[in-house]
Amino acid sequence: MTIASQIKTELQLPTFVVQAYLEGLSNEDLLRRPVDNANHIAWQLGHLIVAEHNLNNMVCADSMPSLPEGFAEKYTKETAASDDAGDFSTKEEYLKYMAEQRSGTLALLDKLSDEELEAAAPENIQKFGATVGAVIAGQSAHWMMHAGQWVIVRRQLGKEASF
Repeated sequence: MTIASQIKTELQLPTFVVQAYLEGLSNEDLLRRPVDNANHIAWQLGHLIVAEHNLNNMVCADSMPSLPEGFAEKYTKETAASDDAGDFSTKEEYLKYMAEQRSGTLALLDKLSDEELEAAAPENIQKFGATVGAVIAGQSAHWMMHAGQWVIVRRQLGKEASF
């Protein structure tokens, strides 16, 4: 198995979990915070989409599909405190942008050899992974970490357990 194949396999579970946890949640539900001072799901989704886009572009310039104009600016530390639905995207849009970026990630992996994936990541992002492959693979853990918070919101809303 190649490194790219392994990373692709690692990305399957978080994609499934994210979609399952979002099932049955409304746009309004996405603005609920699991606890005070935590980021709501809408902001987290935008943050995750932007992070996947940016980190992959940092390890392989211009490799990812474009984000909608102004999208990244909606998901900064400064915007995380907003509870105004007009400041964020809809669930349908998040799912679309997530799928577009994940397709970009998979296409990027198709282009990279094991040697390229084993190469050192740019120094300024090595905290996310020492190698190009580790940075890309890290998307799996990043999505799962945030998705775990959404279970709390689902419980608060009385939704059935997904698993």
